Parts: sequence; structure tokens; C-alpha cells
Amino acid sequence: MTILNQIDRFLEKIERHLIVIILSLMILLSFGQMLLRNVFDMGFVWGDTLLRQGVLWVGFLGAAIAVKQNKHISIDVFSNLSSAYWKRLVSSFTKFSAAIISGFLTWSAWSFMQFEKESQSILVLDIPVWIFQTILPYSFMIISLRFMIGGFKTAFIQNDAGPSR
Repeated sequence: MTILNQIDRFLEKIERHLIVIILSLMILLSFGQMLLRNVFDMGFVWGDTLLRQGVLWVGFLGAAIAVKQNKHISIDVFSNLSSAYWKRLVSSFTKFSAAIISGFLTWSAWSFMQFEKESQSILVLDIPVWIFQTILPYSFMIISLRFMIGGFKTAFIQNDAGPSR
């Protein structure tokens, strides 16, 4: 489990750096677009499309990091009404369930990306669509693995099932 945790921490660092880089580029591009449109009455035709792809990447990378930190969206209906044992049991069950569902989403995203690769669609600047969509199977795979790790930690290691704060 320690090797898996080390790999996970390394991937989280890369994801954080990618978010910073993509957000910085998005800010520069949107500012450049605004400046070009308002001052020079022109702009990059591909700018808005690239910004939308940046939002997609930042969102999915952020979701993967949120799962790593156990700060994803959750519904705590019975958390105050049940004992620590039941909290841990329910939490590990939901994490394993989320891992399985994310695994199915990984497979679907991979199939979707392969379909786009075979169709050879171009999105912008002669870059194929499937390159922008690589974030989908990657993020769902990482989310699935992180839910699985979280499920094992909750079931066998941690004493409480609540989010880390």
C-alpha cells in the first residue's frame, strides 16, 4: 500500500501543477482574447474552443484531487444518527461502489476516446479531438483507484469515516 500511496502522491503533484499551468494559460488566453476583441476588433478563432477544453481538464483534474483528499460531494443523511462502526461500514461501501461506477465510466470514456480517434476528427489548430479527451479516461481511472484506496483505508485502517479536515 505504501508504493501505491507514493505513486498517488506523485500523480497528485503532477495534477496540481497541470491545474496551475492550464489555469494560467486560460487566464492569459482569455485576457488576450478580450484585449484583441475590444481594442483591435479581432481575436483568435480557436481561443474560445481551447478555453472550453481547459475548463474540462481543470474540472476533471480537480475532481481527481478532491477524491484523493476526501473532499468530494457526499450525502451524509445518517452520519449523525449512527455509530462509528456503521459510519465506517457505510463509508467503505459507498467508496467501493463509487470505485466500481468510476471503473465503468473509465471504460466508457476510453471507448468514446477510441471512437473519436478512429473518426480522426480535428477540434482546433489541427489537433485531433481525442487528444483533448484523454483527460476523461485518465481522470475516471484515477478517481476509481482513489475511491478503492479510500474504501480500503476506511474499512481496515481508519477509525472514523468522516472527511479529513
